[in-house]
Amino acid sequence: MGAPRQIERLVERYDEQREAYESGQYKETEIRVEFIDPFFKALGWDVHNEQGYAEAYKDVIHEQALKIGGATEAPDSCFRIGGVRKFFVECKKPSVNIKDAPHPAYQLRRYGWSAKLPLSTLTDFEEFAVYDCRVKPGKNDSSSVARVMYLTFEQYADKWDEMASIFSREAVLKGSFDKFAEGARGKRGTASVDDVFLEEIERWRDLLARNIALRNPDLSQRELNFSVQRTIDRIIFLRICEDRGIEPYGRLMTLRNGDRGYPRLCEFFQRADERYNSGLFHFQGEKDRAETPDELTLTLILDDKVLRDILANLYYPESPYEFSVLSADILGQVYERFLGKVIRLTTGHQAKVEEKPEVRKAGGVFYTPDFITKAIVRHTIGPILQGKTARQVAKLRFCDMACGSGSFLIEAFQFLIDWHRNFYVADGPQKHGKVLYRAGNDYRLTTAEKKRIVLNNIFGVDIDTQAVEVTKLSLLLKVLEGESQESITKQFELFHQRALPDLGSNIK
Repeated sequence: MGAPRQIERLVERYDEQREAYESGQYKETEIRVEFIDPFFKALGWDVHNEQGYAEAYKDVIHEQALKIGGATEAPDSCFRIGGVRKFFVECKKPSVNIKDAPHPAYQLRRYGWSAKLPLSTLTDFEEFAVYDCRVKPGKNDSSSVARVMYLTFEQYADKWDEMASIFSREAVLKGSFDKFAEGARGKRGTASVDDVFLEEIERWRDLLARNIALRNPDLSQRELNFSVQRTIDRIIFLRICEDRGIEPYGRLMTLRNGDRGYPRLCEFFQRADERYNSGLFHFQGEKDRAETPDELTLTLILDDKVLRDILANLYYPESPYEFSVLSADILGQVYERFLGKVIRLTTGHQAKVEEKPEVRKAGGVFYTPDFITKAIVRHTIGPILQGKTARQVAKLRFCDMACGSGSFLIEAFQFLIDWHRNFYVADGPQKHGKVLYRAGNDYRLTTAEKKRIVLNNIFGVDIDTQAVEVTKLSLLLKVLEGESQESITKQFELFHQRALPDLGSNIK
């Protein structure tokens, strides 16, 4: 079929002014708007949402990139089908040597690997590189590692049919993208992010359990399990908030220097209590709080060496993780398996991590795949909400009686967020200024409205207390999606409300 005329014109124009584009003056935003967006539009993608789809179903999401610590903390664009991520596109200005420079490739692969995507693309229009994001990124990797396709703009016309057969919207819908991804799968180094992160936090658990048991000989087995789990949850929460721009980037990293690491970490936890109001950080008794405060973990003794070891692999460039794109679904898969083990104290007060008897009997932990969770929620909650108003939906309660790590509740909460936003927009956004705000060309629910929905509609029960805490953690991170340090601070100043709900009465 050959390249469409608009692609030929883009190639001709770039070739004519190549020297100007390759100068350092030409910026990433300019190359994206003038060349890369039209390129993907020619592939059939609704790059600027001309169809007017709701936020949840847009083809392309242009991420709000955060410049943190000198690095961009979000991919430039996310291409989706039916709201499901398929691949990232990271744009660079033409003065960057995509073929040989290792940093841009490492950056893109961290995004794709952390989001558990098979492929993603790095381009400045002059060059177009595709990477297998199932290969765990390493900071010393060359730019060619995991690269499965490389083209220059001079090849676009001749190679257009091949590119369109993989990356066009139609090709993705028909499964050609997935077939190419499967054929491009490398046999070496394809450890998935959930497997690697599970190993990471299991190592943390072992380090913390042994050291806390050694330095705090009066702890009971229940107290030890609680202390270790809560410390891991808090570190993960704060680290994700850093990459999302909600917490100052690099704050946890400062604990790697100097002494008194754990007391300083506890100061961060106490500040988080003042800021977020969630049960995850709850150290003092307060009126109308369902749960008793944590009077244990702030008194613990923990060696600096252990804390430094845990924090060593959480920051760029050592870290392969990009926490800004690490979804609640992936965290749920990790925690579901993580909770299959428990810490036992020996008669000599030494900590041993063992598989739970019920897990051993069942032959392991099994996690419900994401697409099944989405389908069940869509076909159960969807019909119930049909034809109702927001006021009527406020009277409904959705409960998972064996919630585990919360996969169904997280999906139900997301479904309700999308439904409320669409209802308010269709009803007239000007009527709902207290619960809806404008973000670029889109509307989003305020944090206060998301808090209201989760407290009003979402409930869960589980016999495993650790699983209950993981469900709360995932729901809290879902409430904070799309927020920034500025929006959280502004809300506190205007309404004297802390950012997060206390889910102690909802998830038990």
